[in-house]
Amino acid sequence: MRAAVVTVPGDPDAIRIVEVATPAPGPGEVLVRVEAAGVNPVDAQTREGFYHGLGWATKSPVGLGWDVAGVIEAIGLGVTRLSVGMPVAGMTGVVDRDLATYADAVLLPEDAVAERPQELSAIDAATVPLSALTASQALDLAGTADGRSLLITGAAGAVGGFALVLAVQRGFAVTGLARETDRAFVESTGATLITSLPGLPTYAAVVDPAMIGQSVLDSIEDAGAYVGVAPSAVPEPERAISTSAVGARADSGLLAALLAGTSNGTYQARVRSVIPLSEASRAHHELGTRGLRGKIVIVP
Repeated sequence: MRAAVVTVPGDPDAIRIVEVATPAPGPGEVLVRVEAAGVNPVDAQTREGFYHGLGWATKSPVGLGWDVAGVIEAIGLGVTRLSVGMPVAGMTGVVDRDLATYADAVLLPEDAVAERPQELSAIDAATVPLSALTASQALDLAGTADGRSLLITGAAGAVGGFALVLAVQRGFAVTGLARETDRAFVESTGATLITSLPGLPTYAAVVDPAMIGQSVLDSIEDAGAYVGVAPSAVPEPERAISTSAVGARADSGLLAALLAGTSNGTYQARVRSVIPLSEASRAHHELGTRGLRGKIVIVP
């Protein structure tokens, strides 16, 4: 099978497509035949060697890709919830893999995979796992809703878009920070748009997919909450504001609900482009586009 890997970290042209043996699932694992793989910033950071620099990754070559949608091709001993031929979506959840989701097939733990509704295409499903799980788990750290004011930065991005809808559902009074050109999208979720930070303590909590960091704390009330999306870059707390960051983790039950919500239109599957695996480097060049809207999806 083919897989996209990086041996020498670098720019998008460091990505190589190699032929490797198709792996066999071990106990508790499933082999997913890949139909689509979402492209995320974490993939670019892996390619650049960021996680190797932190000591979080040691593999060389290292595989690329977290999101996947496809069909179960084989199951390992002890797998009971999933079966061969089942349409699924899932997430690797780690940066240190020799083979990942930019490939013809990928091994995943059963608990990292959820059945995909038949009505939801693989391409649309591949936009969901990492972004939606990150959004939901970040909101868990933001505290109880009860009408509290919440600002979501990068509100028209992949994580921010899911976070808007999920936060409104939970009962937050939601404001999204995005561009004026994103007004229709932000307001369609029930949130209010702002195009610049107020610079005054206005919100009880901030979820920060845009990774603004320390300066956004000026917009949080005393004893409020800041939730980032990069555990390696949590701002220093001030004025009794709690600061934390979500490290997205696999959750098959939550993922199943998010896939169902995407299938029925509660959440939007926003696809920017579909690029063949053989041109994975082109996908990463596109990932560097400023103000990216919609997910880039790689297909075998």
